[in-house]
Amino acid sequence: MTDRSPNGAAVWTRHSRLRVVPPVQPRKLAKVPFVELADGRLQGVVSSGSDIGRVYVSSIAAGTHNYNCSTNNNRPCGGLYGSPCKHLRALVAEAVVQYGVDRVSRYLRVEVPEGADLAGCLGGVHEPAPAAVVFSRFLRHLAYLEVPDTTLPIPELHWFPATGTVG
Repeated sequence: MTDRSPNGAAVWTRHSRLRVVPPVQPRKLAKVPFVELADGRLQGVVSSGSDIGRVYVSSIAAGTHNYNCSTNNNRPCGGLYGSPCKHLRALVAEAVVQYGVDRVSRYLRVEVPEGADLAGCLGGVHEPAPAAVVFSRFLRHLAYLEVPDTTLPIPELHWFPATGTVG
């Protein structure tokens, strides 16, 4: 069995219930292994630069641009000194690689002048936010990476019936 259909699309795309949006550019996952636009925030997991066993859950709220960065067990980042830390800047940079500057700026509701750095256009303040939900989704994401390749339905990933509405 080939991994491409006659029209050139990957076989799994024909079996998917949801449209998969490919990244704007390929991402390197070592520094920012998880980034998402969800729950009214740009949020994700960023690796520590000094400790291989530590990760930070970073987030920026849409609209207010208030930000938070803490370890997965809610210890605050030591780099938050009245402005976004390097973890938040890395998160924004990888979100732009993943989704594109237009989509990220629209989601965060920020105007980014031509040629400007998106992170430099944000003007929020530090506001504590829970890390557990984001970190839990990251761990779930990692678990799916271990699922063997298949074109068959994976029951856990099929939330909607194939034949129509339930009722």
